[in-house]
Amino acid sequence: MSQPPQSPEASPKTNVAAGGSPGQCPAARGWNADFFASPAVRAFLALVLVLIVGVMCNADGAFFKSGTHRDALRQASVYGILACGLTLVIISGGIDLAVGSLLALVAVCSATMAIHWGWSAWLVVPASLAVGMLGGGIAGIATARLRVQPFIATLSMMVLARGLAKYASGGMKVSTAVQGPDGSYHSVPVPALFRSIDTRILGDNVSVVTLIFLLCVLAAWLALSRHRWGRYLYAIGGNEEAARLSGVPVVLAKTCAYAASGLFAAVAGVCQAAQEQQGDPEAGAGYELIAIAMVVIGGTSLMGGRGGMGLTLLGVLTIGYLDKILSINAVPEAGRLMLTGIIIVAAVLTQRRGRS
Repeated sequence: MSQPPQSPEASPKTNVAAGGSPGQCPAARGWNADFFASPAVRAFLALVLVLIVGVMCNADGAFFKSGTHRDALRQASVYGILACGLTLVIISGGIDLAVGSLLALVAVCSATMAIHWGWSAWLVVPASLAVGMLGGGIAGIATARLRVQPFIATLSMMVLARGLAKYASGGMKVSTAVQGPDGSYHSVPVPALFRSIDTRILGDNVSVVTLIFLLCVLAAWLALSRHRWGRYLYAIGGNEEAARLSGVPVVLAKTCAYAASGLFAAVAGVCQAAQEQQGDPEAGAGYELIAIAMVVIGGTSLMGGRGGMGLTLLGVLTIGYLDKILSINAVPEAGRLMLTGIIIVAAVLTQRRGRS
């Protein structure tokens, strides 16, 4: 008696031809593909890989010391604060190259107000935040209302803010050495605001700057996941014209995204001035590139419409720990910068492969 024909689903040859091993369930293969295609999984695996490298290249045990991890988080916090604002802008389909220069401008302004003018923290902080929001808002209006390309609008703001920082400081660092009417210099105490930010708590194990970064992450997460404005940003990044036809206030939502990015840049500027105890007009140069790398490595799409603060947090930790591992192993800064550039390209290519 002849045997009935074997169904294609039961044929081992069919499974092999489809790309799986004999007897492997197609549903299992699909689950594996979906699992590793998830941006969160890829970002987490990247962080785990970096930590494994740290364990292997521990610089005679330096990686296992609590101070190393505390310093890694502190050093990454300023970049991470910038990344919070950039996440909002990138999800909306834009880009912001001005955050580093806005950081320098706010650092100079906050140092001038706190050190030279003797203003209290209750005046310095709101005024500094207003400067950052104004700069970001102008770039947002140019992008959303005037339809200038985000790259051009924020590049112009980057140059303008850097020029304003140098003009306001006279091209010099605003430090605790204050020049008197007779031309002589005298030293003034570091403002209480700067001392409060540049300190550690919980037994000197956590820096205040790190706590400020985590609060920024929480604020951005709430805006994206719990507020209507966050849903607007996702809709605009996915398809701006469809969002406009659906009644989304595109101009207002995009302008607010850039203003929020300027706000986070202002927070980073105050933190930078507090850590350096001065306002440096050259501060923040190249910070925007590192912050963008953190956002992209986390898995937020540069095309807009996809991403989140959880992903950005993973990206911040990945870049922060990678930089610290390279630092404790005495890798030159040039090598670290080149490696960061390679990682950005690799992350973008991984995103494209995941979409395909």
